[in-house]
Amino acid sequence: MTGDRHFYVERFGTVRLSSYRIEQSPFADRYVTDRTVFGLYCGRLYPLKTARDEDPVASYWKLRRGVLMYDVPEKPLEIIGPDAVTLLERVLTCRVETLPVGRARYGIACNDDGTVLMDGVLMCLGRDRYWYVKANGEFTSWLKAHSMGLDVEVTDPYSRVLQIQGPKSLHVLDAAIGGGLPVAFKYFHAGFFDVCGQRLWVSRTGWTGEVGIEIYCNSGPEPTDHSTLWDDLLECGEPFGMEFSSASSMGVRRIEAGILDNGTDIEPDLTPFGAGLGQFVRLDKAGFIGRGALQDADRRQLLYGLLCPTAAPDAGMEVSAGNGRVGHVTIGTWSPALETGVGYVRFARPLPGDDWLGKTVLLHDRHGVSHEATVDTLPFVDKEKRLPRAVWGA
Repeated sequence: MTGDRHFYVERFGTVRLSSYRIEQSPFADRYVTDRTVFGLYCGRLYPLKTARDEDPVASYWKLRRGVLMYDVPEKPLEIIGPDAVTLLERVLTCRVETLPVGRARYGIACNDDGTVLMDGVLMCLGRDRYWYVKANGEFTSWLKAHSMGLDVEVTDPYSRVLQIQGPKSLHVLDAAIGGGLPVAFKYFHAGFFDVCGQRLWVSRTGWTGEVGIEIYCNSGPEPTDHSTLWDDLLECGEPFGMEFSSASSMGVRRIEAGILDNGTDIEPDLTPFGAGLGQFVRLDKAGFIGRGALQDADRRQLLYGLLCPTAAPDAGMEVSAGNGRVGHVTIGTWSPALETGVGYVRFARPLPGDDWLGKTVLLHDRHGVSHEATVDTLPFVDKEKRLPRAVWGA
């Protein structure tokens, strides 16, 4: 796909798309210009770049040292009703019944053969009310098909999500709610807050590996006034230097943080074990889709990190070892923090009798030049994932 994209851009310059069945953001009038470059995710447009001369590295350091706000395309689905837990236990590999109100949990959905169908964050908003913030791809029909005979409803709440990320993000939230943000609001906690006068669901999650929050529009009792919320949040964030950013800086940081994208990094033929996500599969939970296949599945990992000091890995680049090709890069970038190229490598098969971790391989760039690279664990930065767990007020 990467090669096709490059071909079309070089050959035609601009590819025009119809807006039919594509959702524009309700915040678009606050930032879109004729220089905005959009991506498409979950059928939603989102800003990849806001200007031709945008510097993602400068925004990256603002994210790492301060705070940025992002308009993101992730799509929540609402699962509500007396049998909501029954449905979710059936389709997800994690435990659902133990998730308290006001908590979030990473959840994977598998096909019957144990391969990953969808991943996302499950949140409990109230008794028999859950939101599943899904990755790119169709999942509503899957949920509805497996809800037959159950007293449960699967709906689209039409919630657009704002992410506020960076070390000062909780300061912005505290200002937006008028002070008093509780110390108990920890990583993967969530709750309803009066955000700039609008009752909204807020979670301590994000796609950057930094301290961060996500604000879910249309989650409260009244429809969200999107334009007012945008303006009010930027006003609350002004004392802390908060700015709006496109996804360019987030893209760099999410790779450093080892965050995987379903369908691209987690390729359709990977099981959670192959993707290095086996810890999120509860085989002691009976009855979930794919459990039988996962019990007998190969537990060896196929997706790893890749460090290359002389080149930035890019999607589709080949990786070789010994006498031939052994894998390919799914995504990559140059890490400003580590000053080296980082990316994810998908190996075609396990290394016989050993593990790929720590091995030296060759990365082949677009010009046919080979670069030595080292197979590494994820994440690349903040290996123990302490940054997003920072305690408010500490």
